[in-house]
Amino acid sequence: MDRGGRLLASRWWYGVIAAVVLGSLVIQLVLIFTGGADANSGESGTTASVPVRLWRLFSFFTVESNIVVMIVSLFLVVNPLRRGTWWDAVRLNALLAITITGIVFAVVLAPQLHLTGWALVATIGFHYISPWATVLGWLIFGPRPRFRWSTVAAAFILPVAWLVYIFVQGAFTHWYPYPFLDVTEIGLGAALLNALIVLAVAGVFALVFRLIDAKVPSLLDDIGSSERRAGITAPTQNRWH
Repeated sequence: MDRGGRLLASRWWYGVIAAVVLGSLVIQLVLIFTGGADANSGESGTTASVPVRLWRLFSFFTVESNIVVMIVSLFLVVNPLRRGTWWDAVRLNALLAITITGIVFAVVLAPQLHLTGWALVATIGFHYISPWATVLGWLIFGPRPRFRWSTVAAAFILPVAWLVYIFVQGAFTHWYPYPFLDVTEIGLGAALLNALIVLAVAGVFALVFRLIDAKVPSLLDDIGSSERRAGITAPTQNRWH
């Protein structure tokens, strides 16, 4: 595949991911306004008012990580070779966060949910297509290398900030999005331990991503290298684009 073909394939890949996330989000919003089930918890419209359900929806790490993935994917549609210190950190944040979403759902949450209809469609988009298409897209297209050790550290901004928010709001509302973080049911100590376990697993994947980034080639690597040698991307090293 030539240079143009690889760039076009990358744009299509991330365009589909963005469309899947947007479609899943629209489906979920319609379900909330019509009293349907939540694709994250399975709760119906009888459990809370619409404003409360909306707030809860956007408090799920699944939804937040998917929104970040959608935004990152749209930027990659515009420029698959985008680079820069902050951009690389955001890219790894999205990659790591959506990996956590996919793994935690598959291992911990999926056995507890029994969704049907449009809620099932939304959860497939949020929890299966988006996570693994994002990881696979990065593995295939790259471009690499992009991640430094400082990038790995910055990749924990979203998960840590979300955990702080969840525990702080939970102290007032007594609502937690996931059973393994529910302080009211399992206690603060167990909830904090579970959070640390998730962060530890995320740390392992962050190291794996860093190693892959340094050692494994991708389809867009030589394109980025040739452009850097030509001086095309050099002025943007420390910017978002």
